[in-house]
Amino acid sequence: MKKDTLIVTSGRRPEDNHGIINPPVYHASTVTFPSVAELEAAQKTPLEGVFYGRYGTPTSFAFEEAVAALEGGRRCASMPSGLAAVAAALMTFLETGDHLLMTDSAYYPTRRLCQGLLARFGIETTYYDPLIGAGIEALIRPETKVVFTESPGSLGFEVQDIPAIAAAAHARGATVILDNTWSGGLFFQPFEHGVDVSVHAATKYIVGHSDAMLGTITTTDELYERLKWTAIGLGYSPGPDDCYLGLRGLRSLSVRLERHQRSGLALARWFDSRPEVTRVLHPGLESCPGHDIWKRDFSGATGLFAVVFNDFPKVAVDAMLDGLELFAMGYSWGGYESLVLPIDPAKHRTATEWPHCGPAIRVHAGLEDVDDLIADVEKGLERLNAAG
Repeated sequence: MKKDTLIVTSGRRPEDNHGIINPPVYHASTVTFPSVAELEAAQKTPLEGVFYGRYGTPTSFAFEEAVAALEGGRRCASMPSGLAAVAAALMTFLETGDHLLMTDSAYYPTRRLCQGLLARFGIETTYYDPLIGAGIEALIRPETKVVFTESPGSLGFEVQDIPAIAAAAHARGATVILDNTWSGGLFFQPFEHGVDVSVHAATKYIVGHSDAMLGTITTTDELYERLKWTAIGLGYSPGPDDCYLGLRGLRSLSVRLERHQRSGLALARWFDSRPEVTRVLHPGLESCPGHDIWKRDFSGATGLFAVVFNDFPKVAVDAMLDGLELFAMGYSWGGYESLVLPIDPAKHRTATEWPHCGPAIRVHAGLEDVDDLIADVEKGLERLNAAG
């Protein structure tokens, strides 16, 4: 089946729920068994079926089945947040003395995890240029166990050559993990490009309504049990209501991303035409680093991108942002609402140098009418110029 059909049909079991279309929300901790024999049988296969609330319920199983189908993986484990998904994935394949290769464009909480918890556990992290491609082979050591990718990058939006990186990593026995959140799981198929483990902050496009914290780890049959046991050992268990919201959001993912894509590209091109702007970092624009790879590997773009301005003072940027009516300021993205955030990528780089001098913002194009969004930003640029 095509993706749009899988999104609508996967994880549904109306025959098991009195014909009800949406899987119900199961609030569960204790699961009882009618006999010692059945209890003992369940203990032998706790990852199959309903065993204990923390291991999963029919609600989380339905959500996981749908996400695995979306990404083209075999199994999925849901997590209480995107960062929990990143942490569980890394801690599955790393132990004391191991070496991790981490893209320099990674989501900041991922970087903080590497420099904090993983470092305390004796795991060394080396950051690498996200555009390194096959050249990553030179950085792989005998003790390198994981190559972590994020494409496009969180603030610089560099698109990585995932197939080339995966080929080099696999040749040396390393596991390839991808943070696939930007694509929503719809516009990039990780397992067709050599990825072993795909993680999402499902909080963002999958939930889609800014009202639930949720993460996912999708992988192969061979790696699933290792990942699931790590998550169970860490005590990670998403709330059933959040899984339900994630599944409900997933059903409309394709139509929402179509609007996010259209509005995001229109906004990016509009910014690119403005004299106040130095560079627009949107993978769909030819000027964005890695655009050719995006065109080769992705089937679409979402609504998140960055804008770098000329050398305006902070007071001018603040004036622009403070008066916006349709762009709220806040962390996260992927919801129905438009967001904007001042960013400073230079502070979060160690292997590469941020090449831009002017102030920058990250923009998320929501589901509002794009003409209204442009009008709102146009007034903002008037304030920028007046204060600058």
